[in-house]
Amino acid sequence: MARHLVATGQLIDENPAEALAHALAARRLASRISAVREAVGLAAYRAGEWQSAIAELRTYHRMSGLQSHLAVLADCERALGRPERAIDLFRGADREKLDQAVAIELLIVAAGARGDLGQKDAAVAMLQVPDLTNEATVPWTARLRYAYADALLAVGRREEAREWFSRAADVDTEGETDAAERLLELDGVVIEGDEEDEAAEEIAAGPGAPGAVPARPDADLAGDTDEDDDDDGDDDDEDVDDDEEDDAVGRPADDEGFDDEDEDRHPTESGNADVATTGDSGVTDRDAANGDAANGDGTVPARNDESGSTQR
Repeated sequence: MARHLVATGQLIDENPAEALAHALAARRLASRISAVREAVGLAAYRAGEWQSAIAELRTYHRMSGLQSHLAVLADCERALGRPERAIDLFRGADREKLDQAVAIELLIVAAGARGDLGQKDAAVAMLQVPDLTNEATVPWTARLRYAYADALLAVGRREEAREWFSRAADVDTEGETDAAERLLELDGVVIEGDEEDEAAEEIAAGPGAPGAVPARPDADLAGDTDEDDDDDGDDDDEDVDDDEEDDAVGRPADDEGFDDEDEDRHPTESGNADVATTGDSGVTDRDAANGDAANGDGTVPARNDESGSTQR
């Protein structure tokens, strides 16, 4: 179990789908350990499995008594198209008991949810907190300034937005945001080769990449609920039968294969052909060739890269 958790931590940034697979393996071994449920929730979030991330992180909060991932929960609600729930999480949080970093992240997500609802001026007002103008640089300073600049740009206050993107870039030594790129964009500066790079990324987008649907590395993830706590420590994998493709047996014969003089219109010897068969789902082979529908998961996303999913 511990080895799987270590692998989850090592892969979560570069390969969220593989990280989630390791986290699920750890959960099958020890589902009653809160740190395991936390790892599954965070890996699911990074992989764009929003609903599963919500279930796992709520379980973690209940088991640990902590509220350390409220911002992640709120962001998942936004990704699922429920910004009102994200705002409710912000309103209902006991911010005095929250770590300052968690409180700031929750504020940023709630302001984004206001923007989702079209309340852009309210988003700007929400972000005007003392930490925004604090001269001391703390880990969340760059992200808060970036969010404020983005909110200003959304209401058409371009010059102010440029100032705050600049201030965010000044303190973003770790490259957490793209404030420097946004600043160049506002100044009308185009870096040669950017368009070609973006086109190449679009073509080669894989699991977890921008514009790709997130991966579902484990088929039993979608069915997981908080009720796992009542089960014993081992979660049995459900066997999922792969759909068998129907064999194409040809196309209908042309009209010239029928004897026009025969009132029974029996096919002639040259016109014998079977029509394309359908499987249990009623989908013909030609329908299957046109592509499967995208998995209705909500990720974000996720996006990415899974059975039944497509890339945007």
